Amino acid sequence: MIRKLMQSIREFKLFSLLSPLFVVLEVVMEVVIPILMAKLIDDGIDGSGGMDAVMHYGWILLVCCVLSLIFGALAGHFAAFASAGFARNLRHDMFYRVQGYSFSNIDKFSAASLVTRMTTDVTNVQNAYQMLIRVALRSPVMLIFSMAMAFHLSAKLALIYLAAIPVLGVGLYFIMTRVHPIFERVFKTYDKLNNVTQENLHGIRVVKSFVREEHEIQKFSGISENIYQDFSRAEKRLAFNMPLMQFCMYVCLILVSWFGARMIVSRTLTTGELMSLMTYAIQILSSLMMLSMVFVMITMSRASCERIVEVLDEESDITSPADAVTAVPDGSVDFNHVSFSYSKREDKCCLEDVDLHIPAGMTVGILGGTGSAKSSLVQLIPRLYDATVGTVQVGGIDVRRYDVETLRQEVAMVLQKNVLFSGTIKENLRWGDPDATDEEMERVCRLAHADEFIQTFPEGYDTYIEQGGSNVSGGQKQRLCIARALLKKPKILILDDSTSAVDTHTDACIRQALRDEIPDTTKIIIAQRVTSLMDADQIIVLDEGRMDGIGTHEELLKNNAIYREVYESQQKGSVPQ
Repeated sequence: MIRKLMQSIREFKLFSLLSPLFVVLEVVMEVVIPILMAKLIDDGIDGSGGMDAVMHYGWILLVCCVLSLIFGALAGHFAAFASAGFARNLRHDMFYRVQGYSFSNIDKFSAASLVTRMTTDVTNVQNAYQMLIRVALRSPVMLIFSMAMAFHLSAKLALIYLAAIPVLGVGLYFIMTRVHPIFERVFKTYDKLNNVTQENLHGIRVVKSFVREEHEIQKFSGISENIYQDFSRAEKRLAFNMPLMQFCMYVCLILVSWFGARMIVSRTLTTGELMSLMTYAIQILSSLMMLSMVFVMITMSRASCERIVEVLDEESDITSPADAVTAVPDGSVDFNHVSFSYSKREDKCCLEDVDLHIPAGMTVGILGGTGSAKSSLVQLIPRLYDATVGTVQVGGIDVRRYDVETLRQEVAMVLQKNVLFSGTIKENLRWGDPDATDEEMERVCRLAHADEFIQTFPEGYDTYIEQGGSNVSGGQKQRLCIARALLKKPKILILDDSTSAVDTHTDACIRQALRDEIPDTTKIIIAQRVTSLMDADQIIVLDEGRMDGIGTHEELLKNNAIYREVYESQQKGSVPQ
């Protein structure tokens, strides 16, 4: 896990090394200062050196203090840069990894969970890393140097500090082992909290129309209460940390004062040395206290590290082969006895034994009830998922042999709930072709019957689209998405119920334009309205993941009961029972 995370340090390795270097220099200055204080007291105040000794050691002390300040500031500066850069790279690496996921990989993580991992979890790791390269090094170095100087001054008194270390170690281990499971649980609860918040904001119109605000508040409050309870439990256990540190510190100071005073009386220890030992006691116990803080932060961030590494370790199950095909010959599509299961289990298939062959340039309609796996079928063409059984071929070549980017570049999909991104209409259209000219964009918008409403906007094609396309209607959004897909100039165009929000006249005009303007493109149209499919070269009827019928409109009316029932019910304007 640590090795995986360290790969994200990259260009910030120098800052990560400079910070510990200046930390060590800062500690050296702080350890030297008590010895100089002892010299100042023993030679200048209690000894015969007088003011000359006081001034001599005073100037040295001043230089050491200034150097300690400079080294500390530089250590903090480099630690901040290193940790912020490390966090930036972590977020980049996670986001880059997610972009390479297949749909099945993304299905393992909820959107809310991924957001939490890229924000809260990365922030926890950033804070822990900054503490590691600064405080985590400072504390043991300070402990070792201070302990060495204490033993140099008085081995007997230094044993007091040594005896306190095991007590603190056992206490810290006891606390940490009970806190880590709580933090593991609390970050998973954060995922639920983010999910509830996202759902509420995304569906706020539905919430208000059904007057369900109180229900949503209760749902949010319940999860928030769980987070509060978990953090309270963790903080109660962590609260023992500080009293334990202070208890050990005060006991050590009392014992050093008691035995030190007796040694001064017996002239085996000087006053300056006792003062130095007191300072070293504070330094030793402070370093132990800082170490405990580091352990707390590491305990908190350990769960975050594990969640981040899960994202970085996840391997996409859809990748390009080593000798990938980089050109799609034509838009023909062949399903050779294909079965498909989202769980990869052959006994849990939502598509079963689909044997279908579509020549290039053909217009194919797909009709079926809800849950008949219409969308699952077409998602196998651009290899958003891989078939569980059988093969899917595009241009006569198994889709698994293609370079994934090449294949998807030749297949354009327009979904019923397609997405527009925040930006202008032009910026959204150029997702289809980044280099498209204004004339090309206007042409495809005319084909998709989007130009007519775009021209009514005051800023035309420079009109700003809000996030998710909230400032355009459902039908306008669908037409813009169709235009965006056409701009790709694909060999295969898939319309997945993508004209459901437009009127029948506009739907017919769009289909006519597609038939006339892109005759060589294979067009696969999923629709609930029979009128949207009547003029297709071939219509496929799906029922519970199986092909129930295939043929033209006239053939299916004669030979397929499901198709005939849907057609007659829509002609009468009623819903079949």
